[in-house]
Amino acid sequence: MVQVIDYQAEQPIRRFTPSRPITIPRSPLRVALANIRLTIPSGATRNRVELVATVGVHGVTGTSQILFRIFRDGREIFNTQVGVESDPTSEVNYVETFQAIDFNVGQGTHVYQVTAQNLTRGTEAAVVGPVSFSGLAISQS
Repeated sequence: MVQVIDYQAEQPIRRFTPSRPITIPRSPLRVALANIRLTIPSGATRNRVELVATVGVHGVTGTSQILFRIFRDGREIFNTQVGVESDPTSEVNYVETFQAIDFNVGQGTHVYQVTAQNLTRGTEAAVVGPVSFSGLAISQS
């Protein structure tokens, strides 16, 4: 039997807003995009947390390689990378959606965070929205 034990979602940027870009810093710096807190009760031993993030990005200069990372309590549990072009004759706006699953999470309240950083020198990219981050904690008995 599957039981929902917690669900949280955050949407700090609700729409495409190119007039208010958030620069994605060059690695090793990163920008925190969203945080959620999920609680795993005692006895929920066979559990998993399903995480889904959506981030709208814009290529400003060059072709940036953007590293998205998800952390639980400050420890990285997932990452993915995407290339973002800035050529105005091609694509410059992207909406990236990715999913991670965190298995057998310990009892207590956990903070999940999604971040972005630019891995490519001499390029620039920005978050322009939307940004959403959700987590569903379930238990199987």
